[in-house]
Amino acid sequence: MDQSFKKIEKLKSQKLIEKLFSEGKSIAVYPLRLVYLKTSFEDPVKLKVGVSVSKRNFKKAVDRNRMKRLMREAYRLNKSKYLNNITDQYAFMILYIGKSETDFNTISKKMNTLMDVFLKHQIPPKL
Repeated sequence: MDQSFKKIEKLKSQKLIEKLFSEGKSIAVYPLRLVYLKTSFEDPVKLKVGVSVSKRNFKKAVDRNRMKRLMREAYRLNKSKYLNNITDQYAFMILYIGKSETDFNTISKKMNTLMDVFLKHQIPPKL
């Protein structure tokens, strides 16, 4: 499966982002939080994903951008595991809610845990 994070997969619509935060559901696995909303796109993608880091916790743009890069990379490397199990279209916003920087391995492990929790909530158990 393709391991790229293409432009078409990025969440950019301001209307959709506002709808996501007003109507979406949330899952947290510290230091990450996932806000998701089942929706439909005109594009042929299953997920549109955005990442965000609070300016309150990371004053310097350099630090915020580094954390966003790490989060996008953790998502990109493991997205094939998530996409294979999803049938509907979703909008995701992944937020970094920690107060201090961390390394890639920690973010990658937490991202996997976060997506596993999401999949458990979305996919009904098979009997």
